[in-house]
Amino acid sequence: MTTDPIADYLTRIRNAIMANHRIVEVPSSKVLKRITEILFEKGYILNYKFEDDKFPPTIKIALKYHPVTRMCAIRDLTRVSRPGRRHFVGADELPRVLNGLGIAIISTSQGMMTDKEARKQNIGGEVICYIS
Repeated sequence: MTTDPIADYLTRIRNAIMANHRIVEVPSSKVLKRITEILFEKGYILNYKFEDDKFPPTIKIALKYHPVTRMCAIRDLTRVSRPGRRHFVGADELPRVLNGLGIAIISTSQGMMTDKEARKQNIGGEVICYIS
């Protein structure tokens, strides 16, 4: 049982990237499933598979690498809000990651979304992490 499953998720992906693994397996939850879907929609991962029939349920993530340079699409994963220090922002204070080239994942009252989607809907929330 981890106290911060999102930090564990990001660390597992970061470690898999540093070890040049193609697939990483992480424990599953509703929040982690949504973060995985956002990463896939924005093109940071190649594919994913939710394995809910196993115990414990897991998520298999296929990481995306450049075919020539073998660089991963994900350069940096940073946890912003954590259990000991929550980071909430209003609609007018939403962060820009790498001047709009990266994404910030925001947990809002409308669900998890990127900073661009939250800016478009003019809602704030808790900044979960930065991905670039």
